[in-house]
Amino acid sequence: MTTKWKDLRADLLTSPEAKTAYERARRDFEIGVQIRQLREAAGISQAELARRMGTSQPAVARLEAGGGTPKLDTLENAAAALGAELVVQLIPAQRKLRAVAAKPPRSKRSAVAGAAKQPAATARVTTTAKRKATPLSH
Repeated sequence: MTTKWKDLRADLLTSPEAKTAYERARRDFEIGVQIRQLREAAGISQAELARRMGTSQPAVARLEAGGGTPKLDTLENAAAALGAELVVQLIPAQRKLRAVAAKPPRSKRSAVAGAAKQPAATARVTTTAKRKATPLSH
């Protein structure tokens, strides 16, 4: 009997560890796609991007393919080399927000204290990287 990929994937993703790994791989791949799209829009090769970042062409190829989780320094270098801005956001999981919203405060005093403890909807860190990168030239 042949197992279809769709069925196998569904079975594998029942494990929390597998779901976490799958999401991490998806995120790494999406970052790589963004870098490739920016590089192609700039009209430069992987070798040129690598030169601007101070790394090798195979390292850029791995980055674009989603082959591993890049460090923030690497993403900052890529952003600077591509004339882009790196934005990192931390957003609370929806299920946690619903749980906090579902618990009504016991009194006005606890409502104020509870509001201070709730996480912000979005924490945003923006950085414009300028180190090791050569400005874009056409």
